[in-house]
Amino acid sequence: MKNYVDAVGIDVSKKTIDVKCHLAEKHRVFGNDYKGYVSMFKWVKKITGGMRIFYCFENTGNYSLKLATYLSLKGVAYVEESPITIKRSSGLVREKSDKIDASIIARYAWLYREELEPSKLRSVVFQEMGRLIGLRDQLVRNRAGLIGTLKETQQLLNSPSTDIGCILLKRSIDYLSKQIKATETRLNELLREEESLNNSYNLLLSMKGIGFVLACQLIYHTENFNRFKTWRQFSSYCGLAPFEYSSGTSIHRRKKCHYLGDRKMKSLLSMASISAIQHDQELRLYYKSKVAEGKPKMIALNNVRNKLLARAFAVVKRGTPYVVLKQYAA
Repeated sequence: MKNYVDAVGIDVSKKTIDVKCHLAEKHRVFGNDYKGYVSMFKWVKKITGGMRIFYCFENTGNYSLKLATYLSLKGVAYVEESPITIKRSSGLVREKSDKIDASIIARYAWLYREELEPSKLRSVVFQEMGRLIGLRDQLVRNRAGLIGTLKETQQLLNSPSTDIGCILLKRSIDYLSKQIKATETRLNELLREEESLNNSYNLLLSMKGIGFVLACQLIYHTENFNRFKTWRQFSSYCGLAPFEYSSGTSIHRRKKCHYLGDRKMKSLLSMASISAIQHDQELRLYYKSKVAEGKPKMIALNNVRNKLLARAFAVVKRGTPYVVLKQYAA
């Protein structure tokens, strides 16, 4: 983005967007809709005189998706950055408002313009996958809550109200189970519609420990293994990669995983690793060898998680299913 002459920072909220031209030092508020975007373009063009500029805003989920979609359709250069990256680059800030946030985003975009790369909108398939995966997670959480309530209700003394409550809860649980099944069916259809996604899905299922949910999550977060070049980069994204922590001669802590990462992926990989240790002889022996070396069990489990990621990337990049070599040993 170093060839641009100005940066425009946008703080995106549910109904409005605060826009700040960094060098021009102008600020204005527009609606977070099509009319607001058109008005923003006219205002920015008037302020900057039609010079080459780029836009920068935080990734705020559905709120920023509309803006990113509009900018992509218009062919306008933009950078959709992580909120924590911008926050940690802003230094000490004592006050917070939408106007100040827009100024911070504009300042960040201008200072780091030589390092920033233009963002690209995800394809329609991955956008729908993301919505379905999020919807399924919400339905599963709701069903788990109702199941817990049902168990508590069943422990109460028998009474007409308790019996009716149990019946209603069971109906709600059954309904949510049907909705979860329908969501999974649509996800499966999306994977089958595109040959590349279908191939990656089948290759992932050839590994023990990886099921439907984790395979969908891996394909979505890696954009069919094109977003990350290596499994090590994705491991760092998930919060599984250990990092050094030392300073001078007095601070020398053992390497550990950073708390920043995708907690959902980390949790899914943990469950997959436990399942793989139980059903995969190679990983079971690998886990036991790490424990025998004196490593804590959680560190050994983390080694298995990274082993699974390495296998997943390998089978997809190679294009062949995973083969358990142990059973073919002489």
